[in-house]
Parts: sequence; C-alpha cells; structure tokens
Amino acid sequence: MLVDITNPAQKQVAFLRRTFEQGKLGHSYLFIDINEQEAVNTAYWLACLSNCTGIEKPDGTCKNCQQIISGNHPDVLLIEPENKQSLSIDQIRFLKEELAKSPVQSSIRFFFINQAEKLSLPAANALLNLLEEPIAPVVTILIANNVNQILPTIKSRTQIINFVPNSQNTDRNEKLIEQGFSQNELEELDDTTNLAKLGKYFYEEMVEQNPLALVSAHQLADTVKSRVKQDYLWFLLKDLAQKDIDSGNLQSGGKMLKDLLKIDQMRCSNVNFRNLLDYLALQWKR
Repeated sequence: MLVDITNPAQKQVAFLRRTFEQGKLGHSYLFIDINEQEAVNTAYWLACLSNCTGIEKPDGTCKNCQQIISGNHPDVLLIEPENKQSLSIDQIRFLKEELAKSPVQSSIRFFFINQAEKLSLPAANALLNLLEEPIAPVVTILIANNVNQILPTIKSRTQIINFVPNSQNTDRNEKLIEQGFSQNELEELDDTTNLAKLGKYFYEEMVEQNPLALVSAHQLADTVKSRVKQDYLWFLLKDLAQKDIDSGNLQSGGKMLKDLLKIDQMRCSNVNFRNLLDYLALQWKR
C-alpha cells in the first residue's frame, strides 16, 4: 500500500496532535472516511508522530518514520481483507497473538484494520475482546467508509473520528473528548440539538439580566435528568462564555466563567443540579 504521511486529513491531524501532546491518546479509534486512503495516511502519520526522532515531528525522513511508511516497522501492523471480500477471524487471531507481545522498538504498538466494514461477524466479535482489554500498550485504529456497517458494540468501544465534511456532531465530540468525556458518554448524549438551544437561551437571558432566566433554570432542571447531559450543559455554558471573551465581550464572558468556576466547586460538594442552576441565574438577576 502506498502511504503518504504528507497528505493526511488536516483537521483530524490537528486534533490527534493535541491529544498526543497532552498524553491523552486513546487505545482504540474508528476513522470514518469515504476516501479510506486518506484515513490510512492519517493513521500512519499518527504512528510516525509517536515514533519520530526528528525535530519537526513527524519529519517522515528519520529511520523510524521510513520503517513505518515502508511497512517494515515491527510495532506497526496493517490488516486488510485478504480476498477483497472480508476480514477473517484468523486475521484477528493473528492480532491477538501480536497483542500479547511487548513493543520491540517503541513504547506503543499501532494496529491498523483497513476496510473494517468488511469484518466478518466472527472476526468482529473476536475483535471486541482486543478493544476491551488490551494487554500490551497499543493503539488500534479501525478504518471504514460507512459507520452504519460497524457493529454498535465495536463503535461503543472506540473513539469515532469522522473525516466526512460537515458530519453531524464531529466538532462537538472532538471538544468533549478533550474535556474528558468517554465514548460511552458521547453515545448517551446522541443528539444535543434541543439541549444546546435551551442552554443558549438560558445563557443569553442571564447575560441580558432577563428575569426569565430563573424560569429557564427550572425548565432545565426538569428536562435535564442524566448526569452526562448535566455535564454537557456546564460544558456548553463555559464554551459560550469563552466565545464571548474571544469576540471581545470580556465583561460578560469573564463574569460567566468566574460564576461557572464557583459552580464547579459547588458540584464537588454535591449540591444538586436545580440548586446550581438557581444559584447561577440569581447571580445575573437585576
């Protein structure tokens, strides 16, 4: 396979670089791209980033990068359909055997499964164990052209990175992962369109010192019941405050962030959700 790490998907590269530099690289990802070669290039780019010995990482020219790009690095493995029809259980068993081995030259091994939509059912089920309980330090990247052809049980065990332009929730998910949300929590959140709208109205009412903010606080308390959705609301309000600051509204954005930091302290003391919303709304009352 021809690999070009100078041509990965730029938006995904920026996210993966931040994740790597923050030491938050996950152990399993699902790359979704109609152009699977672009996703493969990005997977190899990530392996080079992790192993590069050059100054500008990844430089693509150091010994490690050259080994990875040429397919000769002992800690970077690519699995593809052998007969162009399906990925067999024997191929996954081979990965399982490799998983039991420690890295040879690196601190982390990288396993790439291209055309993951062609996993046979036995192979997909065998893969679940590898995703759940990796033995050696490993990053497994599945690459597929259609997320709907991947078993839900596999999707729930991976961090999904969608390369498709304008894909729904992609930007939101990337931000939430950076904030510590798990893949299971993202699945639970699902469509947050209505919650985001209610949260934005609540934010705007507070900034405008509208007395309806207290009413909105009660509506949110009655609507947002799960902990994950409550966590998302606090994330949303902080994000709106930061956008205010970035656009020059320093006074309102700064005050909101200060109030939300106080909310974080109160949450650590197990103050209930309704009381937190009431407290925040009252901070902005005329």
